[in-house]
Amino acid sequence: MNWSRAFGITLMLAVLNGCTTPITDPAASLGNQSASDSTHRAALDLIRTDPKPGQDEIDALQGLVYRPGYQPELRLEGMDYLLRIDPETLTTTLRRRLPRITDHDWLRGVCRFVSDHRLRGLDEALVSSWGRPWTGDLPEDQRPEYRALVAMYGPDAPTRLVWETFLGATRPSQSGLRARCWDLLHRLGARDELIALVRAAPDSDHPLLRDLNHAARSFGTIPWNREEMLWLARLSEPSRQSFWEEGAIAVQALPEDRRGDLEIRDLPIIVAAARHRPGLLDTDAASLIAEVDVSLQGQRHFREQDPGFMPGKDLDHRLRAHRDRLTWGDAAAMLLAQQALAMAPVRAHLFNFADRDLLDETTEYGGVIDLDESGRFNVREFPPRMRVHDKRFEASQEMFDQGYTSLFHFHYHAQKHRNGAHAGPGAGDMAYADNTRANCLVLTFIDDNTMNVDFYRHDGVLVDLGVILRPRL
Repeated sequence: MNWSRAFGITLMLAVLNGCTTPITDPAASLGNQSASDSTHRAALDLIRTDPKPGQDEIDALQGLVYRPGYQPELRLEGMDYLLRIDPETLTTTLRRRLPRITDHDWLRGVCRFVSDHRLRGLDEALVSSWGRPWTGDLPEDQRPEYRALVAMYGPDAPTRLVWETFLGATRPSQSGLRARCWDLLHRLGARDELIALVRAAPDSDHPLLRDLNHAARSFGTIPWNREEMLWLARLSEPSRQSFWEEGAIAVQALPEDRRGDLEIRDLPIIVAAARHRPGLLDTDAASLIAEVDVSLQGQRHFREQDPGFMPGKDLDHRLRAHRDRLTWGDAAAMLLAQQALAMAPVRAHLFNFADRDLLDETTEYGGVIDLDESGRFNVREFPPRMRVHDKRFEASQEMFDQGYTSLFHFHYHAQKHRNGAHAGPGAGDMAYADNTRANCLVLTFIDDNTMNVDFYRHDGVLVDLGVILRPRL
């Protein structure tokens, strides 16, 4: 820039904006986030008078997209100017930075900017941002990303665009985007539509689609979250082919309308039912829940007195409190748990393991209950991934690997024999169930020869199954 011309412009702007210190480097002044609003304004106005801004000025304008410390109006003016002089740079910056914006007010402003200017090359960025949970549980149709997509494409477009973004995210580096899209599709309440889309999807090199299609066709279900995606991938391995085939055959025995309610965690339950209680496959959910209810009559129940939940979020452990949310799979799981726990060898193993937990004050103990090679109920012990303290169990990867074909994950509350005040899952246990979406059991000492058993799973479903007694072998 010509120095005499720059000095004249600087002097003029200093007078107009009341600045006491002339701006000699507008790019540096705009890029200085701690500078005053008036300095930022004067610097932006000066940059906009230059017909050919240099790279430093372009970089400073880019920074308005993602650097805090600026008035929103000024940021939007700078972005509008950058769009006019270098649209490719602005689009690239928004594509990279929009999904990382955590300031809700600024995100709203950016999304309006994108929709007002019809920047359709930013669909993926909008979907990626939308896929991140919003602090405060804002309804999906009020999210700024959703509104931007509707403004650009119409009210029926958002779900389609999320699905197309998922299909297009094939690179290894896009695993996070794939997971966010999948979670978002479920948040939109599109599960039935999603199963249909997966079934109809053509063969491709997408890293997840083959397994998803296989599950939808074999079981009528698909994963809900990232952990279940991994679960499905493990079930698809050649070493578990016989389990998959056995599960697919058993699922075919279920009525068609029940398959849509199945979850990945139900597959081991279905296999066990086919082997041990085939009548379960023919019985509807209401009848199974009624059977569980009858089995609990006269049972003793105990409850955790300090579960660690947020105030007002304590969970009821009675069957009737969760009856309307229980699925066929829940009821079948509880009945199979009762059947397994009625077997003396299973109880003997569980009490022996609990006795060892009681003596170890460095960790809780845990493992899985599955079917052994002969199809019998079996307890498998797994040492913790790490030892934290006596009120925490850290499941190992080895336990997860075994758990993919297991009926239940379990752990103990065995800090002392008279531990009834701590019976049942706490907040950390429920968070584990939400993440893994496994069927879980927690066993708590009531006295030397008695343990309370609670069944729980994701979304706060918790049912106290009563007590089991140490067998006399």
